[in-house]
Formats: sequence, structure tokens, C-alpha cells
Amino acid sequence: MKVVVTGSSSGIGKAIAEKFIEQNHDVIGIDILPSSIISPNYSHIVADICSDKLPEIDGVEILVNNAGVQDSGKDIDVNLKGTIQITEKYAFQNRIKSVVFIASASARTGAEFPEYAASKGGMVAYMKNVALRLAECGATANSLSPGGVTTDLNRRVMDNPDLWRQIMEETPLKKWATAEEIAEFAYFVTVINKSMTAEDILIDNGEAANAKFVW
Repeated sequence: MKVVVTGSSSGIGKAIAEKFIEQNHDVIGIDILPSSIISPNYSHIVADICSDKLPEIDGVEILVNNAGVQDSGKDIDVNLKGTIQITEKYAFQNRIKSVVFIASASARTGAEFPEYAASKGGMVAYMKNVALRLAECGATANSLSPGGVTTDLNRRVMDNPDLWRQIMEETPLKKWATAEEIAEFAYFVTVINKSMTAEDILIDNGEAANAKFVW
């Protein structure tokens, strides 16, 4: 299938692109940075998802909305408005099968930077709107909401023993997900899944469920 992955140059986006390539799908990456992925099944477009001059891509079957920023001063412009623009351009095509949005656990808990949490919460709400519209052509739309993920974006806390200890105290499974694990979920909800739509899947190693019972 023809798959478009935004934010494919690093982290979760790169892992998702590589997962689809591994499964012999044709992947088109969109990122403001160049990519290190080398594969006959991969092509890369250097572009900003907020641009009004996005390239034409016909016949998109799977769209992975992963590109985003954190505490940048323009989180809503990129994470929400940019994602809406990409989705409206590429998802509503005759061959579309599925769309997945990479949101965040903070969309549920609010426990991050204010504008970032708001942008991801808006993304989940928009996902449900997309799911209702795509249902008319039998396509699905869902979102994944990761908690902590072991990517370079999170080095600040991963490499700080005291901060990492505090994080693990709030995380029942005492670990974070890898980018490759999130990629497995993305592949499942877009390729294997045929009946789940308009759902947000929380992948946070139990952090949001953590409850300290005192008796």
C-alpha cells in the first residue's frame, strides 16, 4: 500500500516508516529535515506540514500523522493546524484505507506543557471528526497516545538519574515504550485493524492508571 508518514526523519516517525518498509509497503516521508532511510520502497519529501504548498500525492492509502513539536511556541500551529491541513489534503482520497494520529498521553491528563497538551487534545477530537467522515468510504481513523518514549527528544530526563527516578516512581511497569513499539501499534491500527475506529489508544506503561491507595 502507499503510505505517507509525516515527521519521518527521526524518533517515532522514522520507526513507523521503517516498519512499513519492512512489510514491503511503499512509504513517502514528509519532514522539514532530510532522512537517513535508504530503501527502494522509500521516498522523502522535505516540506513543512504547515506550508500552503504541500506536494500532490495521489492514491494515498494510509496516512500516519506523526510530525510535531513540543514547547516550541507554535505547538498548536504545527501539531493541530498542520495535522489538519495534511489530513484534509491526503486522507480524503478514493483509495484511503486508514489514518492514524500520534497524539500524547497529555491529551488525556493535561500533564505537560500547556500548549502542547492542548494541541494533542485537539488532535484527538479532530481524529474523531475524521473517523466519522471516513466511515462513509469504509476507512478507519484512530489515534495513539504514548506516554514516555525512549527517543532523543526525551534525553533531558532520560539522562538525569534524579528525574528518571521520579518518573519511574509514577510508572507502574517501570519503563518507557520504545519508538519501535509505537510503530507496531501504528501498523496494527492501520493495516490489521478493520473494525476499530474513532478510538484513542493510551500507551503509557500504566502511568495514567497509577493510584496510590491509602488505608
